[in-house]
Amino acid sequence: MIVTVTLNAAVDRTLTVPNFQFGHRHRASHSLTSAGGKGINVARALKRLETPVVATGLAGGRTGDRIVEELALEGILSDLVRISDESRTSFAVVDPTAGSLTEIYEWGPAVRAEELQMLTDKLHYLSRVASYVVFSGSLPRDVENDFYANAIRDLNRRGVHTVLDTEGEPLRLGVEAEPFLVAPNQQEAESLVGQEFNDDEDFVMALDAIADHGARNVLITHETSCFGLFREDRHVRRFHASIERVEPIAHVGAGDVLLGGFLSEHFNGASLGDALRRAVGCAAASVTELGAGRFDPRAAARLAGGVEIVELDPVKA
Repeated sequence: MIVTVTLNAAVDRTLTVPNFQFGHRHRASHSLTSAGGKGINVARALKRLETPVVATGLAGGRTGDRIVEELALEGILSDLVRISDESRTSFAVVDPTAGSLTEIYEWGPAVRAEELQMLTDKLHYLSRVASYVVFSGSLPRDVENDFYANAIRDLNRRGVHTVLDTEGEPLRLGVEAEPFLVAPNQQEAESLVGQEFNDDEDFVMALDAIADHGARNVLITHETSCFGLFREDRHVRRFHASIERVEPIAHVGAGDVLLGGFLSEHFNGASLGDALRRAVGCAAASVTELGAGRFDPRAAARLAGGVEIVELDPVKA
């Protein structure tokens, strides 16, 4: 199975507010409450693709109770470590008339050393039957920046494929720990390599730079497209997978869905091309629905047929 790890799990509230304006009173036309956090979004995508998955991480207080309840309602198997501090709540306001999205995130809980050790012990247990362990999202308060890096090194020694999707210093340190796959979005990748990307050559340069830092495979997500570097049979291959613009409702969680779609196909032995097509198809289907990680697999399969895969040459020095 695939294990997803979310240290900063949340209850996500998504509100649809037509003609949203700051400083005014509004009535939402639609609302959605669900368990959230990047790893949970990946787990939701895997569940919809009927790929065996268990979501672990940290959950505390009444908000933590709600996270566990929401996962159970969706049929997502979870095994979360309960902590003493309160988990966070996140808000997203979608304005369909303007095509805008406003997000508000609470700070995550403070985490004690013994609670982190409980999570590490749980990962040792779950990794015995895991093909991949996916570390996604930000770190809560009082968790050191090298937590992901240390966990990746530990699981690498146990022969488990690790996947990392985070930002900032935890991303830099995690890449150096040599994960099987690192999957930042464009902004996170730009911060990691220290420059903005303006064309395909910049993305290819970044793929190679991130791989040189330690990642075996690299997937840079950009809403409904991605650039990837993959090592196969001693060969390094680089790809760009894209689809014609899909009219979006909200892009929240599209990168998580893309990662989930790719891992699902890779887990089931698909070729790189098919995995990338499914990944982008899932991401494109997700932006047409409200709520992170939600999409119709039938729409994803249909959209995957329109995904263009281009194999790219390395940038010459």
